[in-house]
Amino acid sequence: MLNTLSAPRLYAITDSTLMSDATFEHQAKQALRAGVQWIQYRDKSHNKSKRHAQATLLVQLCKYYSAKLIINDDVELAQSVGACGVHLGQGDGDIAHARTVLGNNAIIGSTCHDKIELAIKAKEQGASYIAFGRFFASHTKPHAKPAPLSLIKQAKKVGLPIVVIGGITTHNANTLIQAGAECLAVCHDIFGVKNIQKNVSIFHSIAAKPI
Repeated sequence: MLNTLSAPRLYAITDSTLMSDATFEHQAKQALRAGVQWIQYRDKSHNKSKRHAQATLLVQLCKYYSAKLIINDDVELAQSVGACGVHLGQGDGDIAHARTVLGNNAIIGSTCHDKIELAIKAKEQGASYIAFGRFFASHTKPHAKPAPLSLIKQAKKVGLPIVVIGGITTHNANTLIQAGAECLAVCHDIFGVKNIQKNVSIFHSIAAKPI
């Protein structure tokens, strides 16, 4: 179990509404070329063949660019394509089961919303990192309950890497870094912009600032 996991400062999350079948590979390559070290494949459709094909492509790209692929909410898909791990939302799967299926070296993330008690439970079950948010208005989850910035420092007591998510842009990311955030999970402001490499570079510059 990777309780000593070192998470990157930037974590890119794919989105099927921002990445068409025709542009998916190009957009993913742009992010990886710019230095994204973790990328999460998130597609909520029921098209299993498409999801398997895209996840397989991402595994290959991540190997080429020395990055890690994490699958959103689908332990079976993560296992079948040989991804580095899985991210589980509340009610989207059991962490302990995912650990059993994917092994001790798998990266397993857990959505904890705005609750420390969920993070403590996730750690007990074998999570590798804990994710909190949303911190800003989010395109992906507009109705999610907002999390306070003070939660970030409180969460450090849990003892796992902390991922922050929800409406993060190049304009507000510094606020999270100054509040103690370790890893910025970004979807729209990476895959929803014209110049992906430019935004990734900006995020890396912001995230490199001392906490």
